[in-house]
Amino acid sequence: MIGIDGWATFIVLFVIFTFLGFYGARWRRGDLSKLHEWALAGRRLGVFLAWFLIGADVYTAYTFVAVPSGIFASGALYFFAVPYVATTFMVAMVTMPRLWQWSRERGYITAADMVEDRFSSKTLAALVALTGIIAELPYIALQIIGMQAVLGIMLLGITSNVKLVTDIALTVSFIILAAFTFTSGLRGVTLGAVMKDALIFLSVITLIVVVPIEFGGFSSAFTAAQSFSAALAAKHVAWLSTGIEYMKPSPALEAGYTTIWIGSTFALFLYPHSINGSLSASGKKELALSDALLPIYGIGLALLALLGLLVYSDQAAMKLLSNFPLSSRGIYSIPALAVTALPGWLAGVVLLGIFVGGLVPAAIMAIAQANLLTRNIIKPFWPQIKPETETRISKWASVIFKFIALGFVFIVPATYAIQLQLLGGIIILQTLPPVFLGLITNRLNRYALTAGLLAGIASGIYLVEVANKFKALQTSFFHLGGYFIWIGLIALSINLLIAVIFSIPTLLRK
Repeated sequence: MIGIDGWATFIVLFVIFTFLGFYGARWRRGDLSKLHEWALAGRRLGVFLAWFLIGADVYTAYTFVAVPSGIFASGALYFFAVPYVATTFMVAMVTMPRLWQWSRERGYITAADMVEDRFSSKTLAALVALTGIIAELPYIALQIIGMQAVLGIMLLGITSNVKLVTDIALTVSFIILAAFTFTSGLRGVTLGAVMKDALIFLSVITLIVVVPIEFGGFSSAFTAAQSFSAALAAKHVAWLSTGIEYMKPSPALEAGYTTIWIGSTFALFLYPHSINGSLSASGKKELALSDALLPIYGIGLALLALLGLLVYSDQAAMKLLSNFPLSSRGIYSIPALAVTALPGWLAGVVLLGIFVGGLVPAAIMAIAQANLLTRNIIKPFWPQIKPETETRISKWASVIFKFIALGFVFIVPATYAIQLQLLGGIIILQTLPPVFLGLITNRLNRYALTAGLLAGIASGIYLVEVANKFKALQTSFFHLGGYFIWIGLIALSINLLIAVIFSIPTLLRK
């Protein structure tokens, strides 16, 4: 729980965030009836604004609770997020400036626009677009789960019906988000991203300094973590799925660590929201420079991951977490740490940073989904659509996608939503051949790429089902030869094999 000063700080900062969102319509004015103005901020974001916006795709509410939660629950396996963030920016440096250049020259709004142009296939482009839309939905839902964690901690002990109040607060927040996104487009989201990232960096730095000093440092945290693990083992309670293996994963898990790291590296900048943020840059050079600065977020993420371990040294935080089910305590760990380790007003700052850390990415994701729907699914069947109508449909679609994700969270248990996001990562990775290879060559056969994409998605879903024994989703790893392999890479291998082999006749003819 936080006091009146914490609530006051939270509410005041949220009002400022809302003001910035609506003010975006007046900032760097443009004709918001044009899709590139509304959805890409007129392609006028400089180095630092693009850096803040793309960084908002990395530091989400879910990231702020999921990475520490994974370390809190299972230790080393979930530290894969740190090298993954470092290497995924390398992929961005290679791919996004090239895509930006073609987008400026040929009027692309989405990656699927590029796919359609390169391979002369509306069908393949529509499949890439549909894959992106589906993969984004659980991603938005997970932002909401991170926001739920903040509200759950704040409302604990204040009301007996935390879920009802949380649902009302989330609904109101999403109405506000939908309103300023509809009005301001990516401009309002960009201003919100600047504020959100400033709060997040302040939060990470504050916590990583205060907690070790106040609670005995990492040696105390390691000792407490092992004691907690031993106590659970004595009670025959499984600590999630892998057990605590701090910084020392088993050989079987090392393969899982490596494969999910590599797969995630290539997946992030296939997500439509990451591409949308990149295409909003004002120039190819500016985008390259902002990408070069993105590893700063990786440093912050490494510190953030360590906070998942430091929770064990804060006995007040551990006591607070005991109010939640064992299997879901991890997502509450950082909000609990903020509340117990910091003064009330500063805790309010941290909690608001996490909260808007869900709203900003959710807005970018919904905008990206809306672009794919209008440009690559509706427009092929309505080629005479007016630009103003196209933009209007995108605006309303962005609203609808936000509330679909919100309703999804209200209906589906959080643990299931998390597993669906892992499945979403497997699915979006299958767009790599038409998107990333499409930046290199247009000589691959469009039918082979279509078949590979469908085979990759189908095999990925099937292997996930097999790995989970056709029951509730619990894992995205496939046990192969005594090692855990991330299913996304297996499915991508099948995808690439089909795409390349069946493109050989086309390649030979040319």
